[in-house]
Amino acid sequence: MKRALITGITGQDGSYLAELLLEKGYEVYGIWRRKAYVDYGNIEHLKDKVTLIYADMTDPVSLMSAMKISLADEVYNLAAQSFVATSWDTPLGTADIDAIGVTNMLEAIRIVNPSARFYQASTSEMFGKVQEIPQKETTPFYPRSPYGVAKLYGHWITKNYRESYDMFACSGILFNHESERRGLEFVTRKITNAAAKISVGQQECVELGNLSAKRDWGHSKDYVRAMYLMLQADHPDDYVVATNETRTVREFAERAFAHVGMDIAWEGEGVNEVGIDKKSGKTVVKVNPKFFRPAEVELLIGDPTKAETELGWKREITFDELVKRMVENDLRIVKNS
Repeated sequence: MKRALITGITGQDGSYLAELLLEKGYEVYGIWRRKAYVDYGNIEHLKDKVTLIYADMTDPVSLMSAMKISLADEVYNLAAQSFVATSWDTPLGTADIDAIGVTNMLEAIRIVNPSARFYQASTSEMFGKVQEIPQKETTPFYPRSPYGVAKLYGHWITKNYRESYDMFACSGILFNHESERRGLEFVTRKITNAAAKISVGQQECVELGNLSAKRDWGHSKDYVRAMYLMLQADHPDDYVVATNETRTVREFAERAFAHVGMDIAWEGEGVNEVGIDKKSGKTVVKVNPKFFRPAEVELLIGDPTKAETELGWKREITFDELVKRMVENDLRIVKNS
């Protein structure tokens, strides 16, 4: 039986990855931080099937202890301060976790079990001010946020340990991936939650930032399969995981509201733009300048050809299905609350 250690196991990706590995017969260990109250997050339904270890990405000794306890064959580093907007408020904390934390984990592996295979969760935000369309593994990076900069360090230190110590260390450059388990602070979940609440009269409208920002959106369940496949390969490498499709935030909102029977008409532009439901005539979307980033990432679209040809990975959940699942899940939550 293989053993896997997942950092960030209670998050969106960590929970789907834990499910996948359990299905494949793994013994799954997860790292979580001690809090004032017990919070299993997205693994409430798995708490009796996985072994949780208290550790912290900023504490190297605790990570070495986690490696010794788990005897992990594979380590998936999904722990991060993953909210881009917050990274401007806490740039040093973001760097501690998303950059130095990766080095701490790699050192723990190198010291305790250098033969363990390592996956690093890199991100399309490293491309930032994009230098090539679509973005692929060879595209130059140009991060536009403290989060993107910290993640770029994590990406390069992973490559450095692979080349310096002959470790099996991979980075998955994952483009935006969402799901029913996405946190409410992320724009996609903010939209689907608002659509659900507005449709039943619990909310009047939702305020968003840059509606013209373009993203390549997939489903987390598809993307954790790519993580797994990377660590089953014959040799370690880095891979873009994406859909090769791009949509605006405005399009995401249109699809989400359409699933609750609302057809949006747009008026104005920029900070004055609003979305009006054609049937009721009510404003359901407003633009609020406070949600604009200090440095915007305007366009992300990834080329997954390498992952598809070398790993045999294919996304299965379409954009429409992704939005539908998120909206229907939020409707269930709203109606049961």
